[in-house]
Amino acid sequence: MGLGGISIWQLLIVLAIVVLLFGTKRLKGIGGDLGGAVKGFKKAMDSDEDSKKEDEQTQQKIAEDAPATSDTKTKADQPASEKKD
Repeated sequence: MGLGGISIWQLLIVLAIVVLLFGTKRLKGIGGDLGGAVKGFKKAMDSDEDSKKEDEQTQQKIAEDAPATSDTKTKADQPASEKKD
């Protein structure tokens, strides 16, 4: 018993029919096209992950470079009515 009730002999018969219908040359071309598509998909996924990492690094760098802001006012920033000497 093979995959989902399909025996190995049934798979071999189907494979032989496909080879007879399409020929080995066309099957090689289809295999090459499929392999190229998978390779392109993996490359796109890797470049997407790289761009996400670059964005995160840029955000971290901006956060580190930004001066820490404070809620306290200096004497020069306070209005004259609030200044206490």
